[in-house]
Amino acid sequence: MTKITMTDVARAAGVSLATVDRVLNGRGGVAPGKANRILSEARRLGLDRALRQRPSRLLRVAVLIQPPSNTFHAALAEGIALASRLHADLNMQFHLRHVDPNQPDRIATAIREEAARRDGMIVTAPNNPRIAAALRKVSAHLPVVTLADDLATSGRHAFVGPDDRRAGRVAGEIIGRFLHPKGGRLVVIVGRRDMVGHSEREAGCRQVLAEHYSETVLTDVLESGEDPDRAGALVHHALRTDPDIRAIYHTTAGARAIVDVLRRLGRARDIIFVTHELTEHRRALLRARAIDAVIDQDPVREAELAVETMARLLGRLEGEAVTILTNFHIYLAENA
Repeated sequence: MTKITMTDVARAAGVSLATVDRVLNGRGGVAPGKANRILSEARRLGLDRALRQRPSRLLRVAVLIQPPSNTFHAALAEGIALASRLHADLNMQFHLRHVDPNQPDRIATAIREEAARRDGMIVTAPNNPRIAAALRKVSAHLPVVTLADDLATSGRHAFVGPDDRRAGRVAGEIIGRFLHPKGGRLVVIVGRRDMVGHSEREAGCRQVLAEHYSETVLTDVLESGEDPDRAGALVHHALRTDPDIRAIYHTTAGARAIVDVLRRLGRARDIIFVTHELTEHRRALLRARAIDAVIDQDPVREAELAVETMARLLGRLEGEAVTILTNFHIYLAENA
């Protein structure tokens, strides 16, 4: 029989996981009618958190992600914290360590240092040989989960994240349809091409344009190094150099800086701009029609699934720990 979780209760009650957490842990702040519905569904499904015995041994898990200045990674950190609270009865602690994707040697060192004092590791990092080698050594004696960006050759035990090739194809489809039938010139802005997710998105976009929208031409792929201001500067230079650019596909940090450039150059209405991750700032820009579409992979949910996968690897949750390809959603101004 499949174990019932708070995620099941949230789905049945039509509320968020955080709302279920507040009700079942007595934190308040939920309307009585909604709270009663949650409790009713929890009883109907047979969720009884009191039956779980808290393990006596504390397990510590390292989480290596970028600093919260990158809003996607801030959302990952939020998901880790939420899942840690929801699964407090598993007696696991998650220790965040911020890493710079532009410094692979330091990431490899951080992996080795954290492995010496932790029981497991969740990591988001570039596809760099030194990083992969460090993870292969670690994964020989610790469970390793890659999050959001996979490192398939690292010996990791599971990956949690989207099919980025498919997400890139969706972006190409949106841009191709928006520019059809005349088409136009497209520039792609990635954080780093050695981030597997970014390179896969680029490849997927190329594929769908070649297959269905040959009138739209991908002219350049520019790397921002995950620096938001640099993303804006790259777009500014590209548009001044090539005024015939009609679309921008952006896979990383810096959407607001790009919008500022488009507005400053008077191109906000004649450039198709597609990006990823529905942060609050990007939601506002989408509603203002400064962004045409956002492809969101729900990083908070991704991080929660990574925590649950790690808990299975460490024997604190039942079930097999497997790679999970997460869903993504498309947002336009009217459903943002």
